[in-house]
Order: sequence, then C-alpha cells, then structure tokens
Amino acid sequence: MGATAGIVVIGDEILSGKFGDENARFLIAELRSLGVELRRISVIPDDLDDIADTVPRFARRFDHVFTSGGVGPTHDDLTMEGIARGFGTRVVRVPELEARVRAYWGDKLAPANLRLAEVPAGAQLLYGDPVWPVVAYQNVYILPGVPGLFRRKFQDIRERFRAAPLVLARLYARGDEGVLAPHLDAVVAAHPGAKLGSYPRFEEQDFRVLVTVEGVDPAAVGAAVDDLAARLGELVVRVEPAA
Repeated sequence: MGATAGIVVIGDEILSGKFGDENARFLIAELRSLGVELRRISVIPDDLDDIADTVPRFARRFDHVFTSGGVGPTHDDLTMEGIARGFGTRVVRVPELEARVRAYWGDKLAPANLRLAEVPAGAQLLYGDPVWPVVAYQNVYILPGVPGLFRRKFQDIRERFRAAPLVLARLYARGDEGVLAPHLDAVVAAHPGAKLGSYPRFEEQDFRVLVTVEGVDPAAVGAAVDDLAARLGELVVRVEPAA
C-alpha cells in the first residue's frame, strides 16, 4: 500500500445522532479511488482537549489527516483552536483571509464572522476556490462540516493525494470461514503484495463467504486470487478478476 490517511470527524451533533455523518462516507470512496489507504476514523465531540489530543496523534501516525467540522463563527467551532493547542502553537488572524471575509460580507459583516480569518500559526492556505482556501497545518487538512462545503473543498485539493490506484478481485466460495482459513493464511503468506479480506454472508443461496483480494499491482492481485482459487478447488463458486 502507498500513502495512509485518517479522518477525524468533530461534532457533538454526530455523536448525539442529531445528524448522520456524510463526510467520512464520502471521503472513504474518494480516498480509495485516489489510491490512499484509509486506516482510521474517529468521531469526537466539540471539545478542545479531545481535538488537541486526537488530531496530532493522527498526524504522527498517518501521511494525511482530514478533519470535518468545528469550523465557523460560533461558540462550538473549536477546531482551529484545538489543533493549534495540540501542536503547541496559537491561533492567529491572517490579513489575507480577513480581507476576503470583509469583502464577502461587506457592510453586513458581523464581528463573529472574522473568526473565519483565524487559523493555527504557520498554516498553509490552499486555493482551489478563488475565495475560500482549504487551511492545512502540516499534514492536516481542515475541512468544514457542512456536507456540501466539505465535498467542494475536498475537490479543490483532491489531486494532491493521487497515488497508484487499488485493484480489487473477488472470489465467492462455499463452506464456512473455518474451512477456508488455512487456505487464506497460506495465500497471505505467499503473496505479500496482496491484501485479503474474508466476509461471511448468511443470506446468500449460492455462496457462504466473499473473499476480496486487493493491491496496487494487478499482477500480484491476480496471482493471489489464482492461487486461492486453486487451493479451494470445488469450493469456488465464481471469481471476479481484478479491476
């Protein structure tokens, strides 16, 4: 696998069930299509200590970190301050952003809107949208929680993360996972360039286990699924080649 990623969803409204998370679901598919391996998702409240603890920990562990939520002018928009605290820096008002905020609202500007010009000191401004940039601090990309805005802002920066795409093959088998397990272990050991997943299905009529084989090298994935099919023999219902 290539680059790794983590997602930190920030918001009491997600944890309380007031709103369902849409942003992590969207990003899962986007990162996969870009060839980035998503390793962890954490949902945390609008709490400075939680943000300050979680985001830097993710940043140390993964190549890219994406945060969702807590960006705005109200009392519960704590992401910028939490990230600054976690990395041992402070929040500063950026003149370039302040000018854009003032121009956007004009004479309707409320003082609280100027919080949108405040970022962790040392952050980068990544422009796709001509007005509102994505704020990045080191390897952390700070995105809004509103799903439409989240998607739009990620589209502005998505090509920064493109890597070798993953290919995926599927094998459908009879028998339960206990029967398949020794064969799966053997294929995992023999084909380090492929990653296997085993998923039982109790509602299907013609197969009991779906096995996925994935990786960045189509030849390695193909060799692994061929090896598994040969080992399972008559237990194989069908194979969908790497695509």
